[in-house]
Amino acid sequence: MRLENNGVTSNSQSSNAPGFNGLAGSNGASPSLLKSAASETYSNGSAVRNGATGKLEAGGMDYEVLRSDYFGHDREEVTRILIQALVDLGYHKAANTLEDESKFTLESPYVSSFRRAILKGDWDNAEKLLEGMEIHQDADINALLFYLRQQKFLELLEARNSSKALQVLRNELTPLKHNIDRLHFLSSLMMCLSAEDLKQQAAWDGAMGSSRQHLLSELSKFISPSIMIPEHRLASLLQQVKQTQISNCLYHNTSNSPSLYSDHMCDRNQFPLMTVVLLSDHTDEVYCVKYSHDGTKMASASKDKAIIIWDVENFELLYRLEEHSKDVTYVEWSPDDTRLVSCSQDKTAKLWDITEGRCLATLSGFTEPVSSVAWAPDGQSFITGGLDEFLIQWDLNGEMLHKAASPRIYDLKITADGLNIVTVCIKDELHVINFYDWRNQESYNLGCRLTGVQTTKDSRYAIVNTAAREVVMLDLGTGRVIQRYSGQVQDQWVIRGCIGGADENFVLSGSEDSHIYIWHKQNGQLIEKLSGHTGTVNCVSWNPANTHMFASAGDDRTIRIWSRAPRPQAKGKMKNSSDGWA
Repeated sequence: MRLENNGVTSNSQSSNAPGFNGLAGSNGASPSLLKSAASETYSNGSAVRNGATGKLEAGGMDYEVLRSDYFGHDREEVTRILIQALVDLGYHKAANTLEDESKFTLESPYVSSFRRAILKGDWDNAEKLLEGMEIHQDADINALLFYLRQQKFLELLEARNSSKALQVLRNELTPLKHNIDRLHFLSSLMMCLSAEDLKQQAAWDGAMGSSRQHLLSELSKFISPSIMIPEHRLASLLQQVKQTQISNCLYHNTSNSPSLYSDHMCDRNQFPLMTVVLLSDHTDEVYCVKYSHDGTKMASASKDKAIIIWDVENFELLYRLEEHSKDVTYVEWSPDDTRLVSCSQDKTAKLWDITEGRCLATLSGFTEPVSSVAWAPDGQSFITGGLDEFLIQWDLNGEMLHKAASPRIYDLKITADGLNIVTVCIKDELHVINFYDWRNQESYNLGCRLTGVQTTKDSRYAIVNTAAREVVMLDLGTGRVIQRYSGQVQDQWVIRGCIGGADENFVLSGSEDSHIYIWHKQNGQLIEKLSGHTGTVNCVSWNPANTHMFASAGDDRTIRIWSRAPRPQAKGKMKNSSDGWA
């Protein structure tokens, strides 16, 4: 059957296939766009006319020549993927022409019938066709039938045909003995009072939505790709090419997608390698520096008992907060950047209103120094950790919500999904604690002292500073070390690294040798070793709103702002800044 446009565009919906949005299905083509099998012999979806060595009408080239490799790739595979891509792009006439000229078809009539049966809700026929498909060896046919019959069950419930739905549940789904938990959940849906309630409870958009197309896409993953090409295959391959080039580009630090016209490589000169601002407003060692979430402000904590807040636009000093009686060791911004919590060796933590620069509450009752704090993602509470062997959760008024025993804590984070608290403690262990019930989920001993932890945006990994002269990336679910970053010196002091840049491509750490180390997160390669500080670099922080800016703080009492090029000279001397612009 010939690829025909039939007046359908890539954004239209087939009237014969409810829930079929556009032409790009599992194979990127509508059943009405596929060729007839008349006088054609199919092998894995390809058509061969007049025998394998017949002549083409145009050009007189041997068919065998066309079957030769395309620069090392199978010609048939390339052609069929191109046909699918043309249909995805909406170029149906071009797809027709390519099928005519190449004598290859996107898919066989058998696959077209299967696609049509799914999209039209012809479940009995769909089952028969599915059982005749070539599926992967490790695929369970009962699992595939379960997916299909589940859709049938949900559609009957949506149509308020409860009696037939119950029959499907008892006589078709239950005998498969697959995914009993899911079967129990489906049973509970019988209690839904309306179609809308069903859709909400099942997280399903109905027969007229995209559910049938989604079902087809899921089933196609288990069918031999030579029969049914995975959907949007060319786009997937191009994305893999781009990702490989990004992974191989040591200095990739932009969210812009690489061009397909040429091989991708970022310019080292566009990477933040230069100190553009030098701040020396602290009078003693600087332990911590943190950008606000919107990147417009920066806070620092020091042995001189002070917290300083800067405006990042021109690094004007906004507030100098001096209510702690001993070293301030750590600070953390609230998710909305209006508040800040500081930790101190004076055995207190303080909650600050940054819009006014005033202390809202002093959190006391600690028996040892407070070392770290992390805000819950919803901004309604925060958790402190310290050397007194307790984790404590506080509300926005500084009232204690929960207190739990814990080993002495050097650092802690709450994962971005809000599900887990991650701590590193004096026992050389990393703990993963459930945020809601405070039960310890996992404990991993890395065999060396751990001083700092940062979790990734996807909440799957932790970047951990260790006293074994390396930073490691750890899988929070398995405890497996995914990558090691070596080179920096860390023997006796607490150093906190970070991750940053575009797509969190880089791992940074300070060092006792006065340098800043930057590694490529994925491959672990050390790409830069930056000098400038004259003492231990205690902390680094990458600006979340500017991929070309990060800060470092050290024992030399300074904070350095690093970027890719010098900033314009400030018009006047910065407020309370002894060194100003570098």
